[in-house]
Amino acid sequence: MNYGLIFLFQIIITILFCILATIFDVRKGIVPNWLTYSLLFFGLISNVVLAWFSSNVKFILSSIISISITYTITYLMWQLNIWGGGDVKLFTGIASVIPFGFNIGFLNIFPQLSIYPFSFSVVINSVLVSFPFLLVFVLYLVVKNNAFKKNSDLLFNVFNLASVKILIESTLNRLIYVKDIKEGAIVNKYYFNNDYICELIMEIDGNLKIYRSDDEDYRFYFKSQSAGGITAKEMYLLKILSDQGFISDQISVKISFPFTPSILLGLMIAIFYGDIIMLFTKNVFLVI
Repeated sequence: MNYGLIFLFQIIITILFCILATIFDVRKGIVPNWLTYSLLFFGLISNVVLAWFSSNVKFILSSIISISITYTITYLMWQLNIWGGGDVKLFTGIASVIPFGFNIGFLNIFPQLSIYPFSFSVVINSVLVSFPFLLVFVLYLVVKNNAFKKNSDLLFNVFNLASVKILIESTLNRLIYVKDIKEGAIVNKYYFNNDYICELIMEIDGNLKIYRSDDEDYRFYFKSQSAGGITAKEMYLLKILSDQGFISDQISVKISFPFTPSILLGLMIAIFYGDIIMLFTKNVFLVI
């Protein structure tokens, strides 16, 4: 049996799902669960089929191991605010479909394989290629928001670390009306004194977390504790609190950077060229 055709089908489906995820992330700022879970389900089913026809359990076992390791690592990165929950699920979906690298001879696809799971190559590639995207994204926001016009002194101190920090904070944060807040929004510090707000937020036990405030005028503040942003329940709670006057009608949120275009590009590089780190290492040793 020609397994190359099945591998090709897996690649095509994975790329299509990543394209859809990118469209949703760029246009709506969120990767829907149905999309990532469908990719995960497809990965498990397709590798069960491969294991059945080849009488080799390595396909499904590799898929399960790849899912477990990838989810654990990317979840930890989510906790460190590197990316959002939808990105974690998308990486995990990719891991389920393509657990290890492969070559497709009839298409002349022979990527540089790595010693770790294929999904790790996608993660590494995505992180590396995201830096140009992030730079362009920040420059776009600086120009769009006339950051230098609002802070003219920064123009003459652009290489000062304090100035860069002020520039980034003023560019990547914005005030929005609470009535317009959406699920997945990353909420900045909001200061308050009302114990009732604490009870309601802690009852939901979502992404918002309550902290003790060092500010003399306020006892508490809440903010998003990870890049996953607020849940749907927290979104509705904030809107109700605003409507009833417990919090103001405006709140500060971070302008999130859509990471899925980097994931899509990282996936394409991993499929057709290989792992960027391995390619770099190979070229360095060849030169030396």
